[in-house]
Amino acid sequence: MSVTPDQPRKAGRPLWWVAGLSLCLLVASGLLAWSLTDDDTYVAPSPHAARPSVEPMLATTTLAAFETAVRERDQDAARALAPEDDPAAADALAALVANADHLDVGDFSLRYVDDDGAPTSDGAWDAAVDATWRFRGFDTVSGRAEVDAHLVDDGDRVALAGFGGGGRVSPVWLSGPVQVRRTPSTLVVVAGSSDAADRYAARAEAAVPVVRRVLPTWRRGLVVEVPASVDALEAALGADQGDYDQIAAVTTSADGSTAPSSPVHVFVNPDVFGSLRPTGAQVVMSHEATHVATGAWDSTTPLWLLEGFADYVALRDVDLPVDRSAAQIIAAVRRGGAPRHLPDESAFGARTPRLGATYESAWLACRLIAQERGEPALVGFYRAVDRGRPLADALRSETGFTVPELTADWRSELQGLAS
Repeated sequence: MSVTPDQPRKAGRPLWWVAGLSLCLLVASGLLAWSLTDDDTYVAPSPHAARPSVEPMLATTTLAAFETAVRERDQDAARALAPEDDPAAADALAALVANADHLDVGDFSLRYVDDDGAPTSDGAWDAAVDATWRFRGFDTVSGRAEVDAHLVDDGDRVALAGFGGGGRVSPVWLSGPVQVRRTPSTLVVVAGSSDAADRYAARAEAAVPVVRRVLPTWRRGLVVEVPASVDALEAALGADQGDYDQIAAVTTSADGSTAPSSPVHVFVNPDVFGSLRPTGAQVVMSHEATHVATGAWDSTTPLWLLEGFADYVALRDVDLPVDRSAAQIIAAVRRGGAPRHLPDESAFGARTPRLGATYESAWLACRLIAQERGEPALVGFYRAVDRGRPLADALRSETGFTVPELTADWRSELQGLAS
């Protein structure tokens, strides 16, 4: 609140105003004297109940205690931080410590940033907390995000009721109990049943050799996170509602940031992924693993090449006829003819109609390069563009194609498939 200098006094008050003020004071004094000398017992007015106030220092102490509980994998210490009358919160905090144990969470820290407003009548309030964490053995750097902490004024302390929600990033492992599956090359985190975790883990394990057959130098581990729903996926990534309604999985930073140094994980939309047939589910997982292997999440590579290459790797050894794996683009060509240009960035929007047809057309362009110029030429072309070389120059030097030649051959193949 800004402070302003005192306003100048108003001069020229009439004398009757001063006399009136004196009379008012006398009357008030008389009432007070009467109230103190009357025979009735004087009863002081009941004070209004004091509204609980935010206690940042006590909250900081509580968050530090939870940090220690996570570092020491002490579930009992975490339980003790919950409100005394909230056993569900105690169980939830213990589950988060168990998550940290199974995931081998390291570099964990919590820093109180600010409150989201005054506490409710029961003393509860939410606060923004800066969190850092990494999964040791897989993440070489730590993720960092501002998360919501749910705090409660609990007498002479501030209790912790949990994390997540409130429109901020909600990391899967900090949002509730998870199932964890770990191998030397994969780490899978699932907010779901044990059976679901086994299925996702099998997909992740199968994806690694698929990618290494084309990119044999990739050795970094694959981390897959599966929130409970598409809404939980959007919360984990700090995304807008509806951003991932059509997406089965996405490869992006583990903390929802755009910082190039962030750890990179695959996030699955269980609402879409769960509806896929086994072959389709495996193709999606291998596609996303290719993105991890190539560092695609923050690449400036044109999307037709970025996504087409990932599909080329994922579909390379899948025994499916092309009229099935490219059914949507074939149908689109039959309706309106072959596209005149390779798909641009706008064609890959998450809410774009016929998004599947766009992906299939990009895959066919990359498959065409591998078929006519060889797989090493396709890989060399992809890597050159990823390193920043102009697409037309890289295409010509690595494959011998010009962009018009590739486009013409690609259109001819589409027309042939649709005939």
